[in-house]
Amino acid sequence: MFTLRDDSHPGVRVCPHPVAPELARLVPRAHRVGWPVWLDPGPRKLRGVLDLCRLQTARGLAVLSWLSRGGLPADVGWLWPSHRLTGPRQHLMYDAAAAVPDIVLGLVTANWTWVLDTRFAGQVTAPYLAGTAYPDDGYTAAQATVTLLRIWERHAEARPALGAAWAAGRTLTDWCKAAEIRAAHGREAPVFTYPRGPAPPPTGLRPWLTRLLRLDSP
Repeated sequence: MFTLRDDSHPGVRVCPHPVAPELARLVPRAHRVGWPVWLDPGPRKLRGVLDLCRLQTARGLAVLSWLSRGGLPADVGWLWPSHRLTGPRQHLMYDAAAAVPDIVLGLVTANWTWVLDTRFAGQVTAPYLAGTAYPDDGYTAAQATVTLLRIWERHAEARPALGAAWAAGRTLTDWCKAAEIRAAHGREAPVFTYPRGPAPPPTGLRPWLTRLLRLDSP
């Protein structure tokens, strides 16, 4: 659940209500995925990373849809497997992601476009994705950070997908931080986002990115 606040300079801001504990517990778990800890120059490793990006983007948006609407399905077990999205599980996750209100999806899009437009993108995305995936294992997190950073630097075609996975997860975290401030102090706190950057042309993006971020919408 959330309310909107119209600020004179930044415009309309999204201010979350306090988050129920059962919803808040989904957020750190949604970040956990097996990012690789070694770099294989072959295309198979890159395909695996792109599949994980699709999973993490869809998973993050699914959880964001429940946070923004204040409700949780009876069964969320389909959210956690880390294997490739296919079949009924893909439909469930895509349908949940499609329920994110447009103005809330705009938070994700702002972060995504910003990270694709900054020269520090690899240094921003890699440690966040790795650190939240392996919060209790600093060695593995460090190895995964190096791997993801090298993929960002060497494979430009992977950057929109990595950026989307980061943006979805980052927005989840910042949503909960804003909700905690409201719960603790009783005043509205907007969700932080980075400044929106120019959107890349949809024609050069993977179909799942265009669909999940609704880039083909008028």
